[in-house]
Amino acid sequence: MELSKQERFMQLYSPIHDRFERFCKTRSCGEFHFKDIMHDTLIVAYEKFDSLKSPEAFLYFLFGTATRILSNHRKKKRPVYTDNFNRNDLALNVAEASVERQIEIQHLYQQLDKLDPDTRDCIILFEISGFSIKEIMTIQNAGESAVKQRLSRGRKQLMELMNSLELKLV
Repeated sequence: MELSKQERFMQLYSPIHDRFERFCKTRSCGEFHFKDIMHDTLIVAYEKFDSLKSPEAFLYFLFGTATRILSNHRKKKRPVYTDNFNRNDLALNVAEASVERQIEIQHLYQQLDKLDPDTRDCIILFEISGFSIKEIMTIQNAGESAVKQRLSRGRKQLMELMNSLELKLV
């Protein structure tokens, strides 16, 4: 007996839910609620599920869809960052962290947003979501040296941005 579209979709989605959720939390960067991004992505992915050529590419299919949805949302609405601490705007679940730590995370996301999109995605996928360089190569359709270079340059740029931010705060 053949599985329904919904059953096939859930069979592929269930094992990768946590990784996809981390990706959406990180990519939303406090601009949008990550669950809204997940919801919108899953609706689009389900509608276009029949166009998926390989079940192994499902996670990357979701990442690409989420990235396009976020890009469209950002075009429609410019992010507004305030100096006020708003716990609900943080993308990570940092309930035990101190207020200072939460503010540092919010500043980190703001600085990440200043990197070019490929570099930002590379840093997020590797450092926060825990993807390997080979997986990032597939997601970004780039060579190994390009991914390593993005990571290296991205870390350096992020460090410079964070250091300049600390100087402004002091």
